[in-house]
Amino acid sequence: MRRLILVLLLLLSRPALAETVDLQLVLAVDVSRSVDDEEFQLQREGYANAFKNPQVLAMILTGPYRAIGVTYMEWSNAHLQRQIVKWTKISDAESAAIFAEEILAAPRAFAGWTSISGAIDYGMRLLELSPFQSERIVFDISGDGSNNSGRPVAEARDDALKLGITINGLPIVNERPSPWLPAEPNLDEYYLKNVIGGPGSFMIVAEDFNSFQNAILQKLIREIAAAPAPPTSSYAELK
Repeated sequence: MRRLILVLLLLLSRPALAETVDLQLVLAVDVSRSVDDEEFQLQREGYANAFKNPQVLAMILTGPYRAIGVTYMEWSNAHLQRQIVKWTKISDAESAAIFAEEILAAPRAFAGWTSISGAIDYGMRLLELSPFQSERIVFDISGDGSNNSGRPVAEARDDALKLGITINGLPIVNERPSPWLPAEPNLDEYYLKNVIGGPGSFMIVAEDFNSFQNAILQKLIREIAAAPAPPTSSYAELK
């Protein structure tokens, strides 16, 4: 009940004619300098192909409103975030395909340090601009490194959780880290402790960028369904 009250308070500032959907989903994707051009393309294709997948659409259509509202953003430094695809209602194959193509068409926003906290804060601003309303709000954070720019990520996470937002994670174990940054083999533990949170929160670990597409597909299906999940899981466990 407390979560519902907090979400309703957040929605009071929305336009009176906001459309109700089953889920508002912010896709927040890491494009820091540890993500090279090939890995960047794999991320874009992973999200685009997931929305083209009939399993995702089938799950969307199981909700009472048979629609979700989703936006796609990219982030790096504490002050470098950009909304790549505006808030979009996805309710059929055509709208899903258009959203996917818009993800692929946009140029890379930038590259810089890694500010997960900045991504969460920017996601909050995007939520204020959403033309939708819903009981469920999810931030989907994917990235290949820990927070090294901006305020502490746990602080940003906790601010979002106070408003009833769920934050899920997709940490990517980067097998080709940048020469100036060390590898982070325990990134999943970092996400578990500092990033994810809220009712039903979970994460799926992409073992590398090549497995990202399968990981994001499984993650989107679970997010849309709001299926009960353990605190963390690996994509390997889902195969």
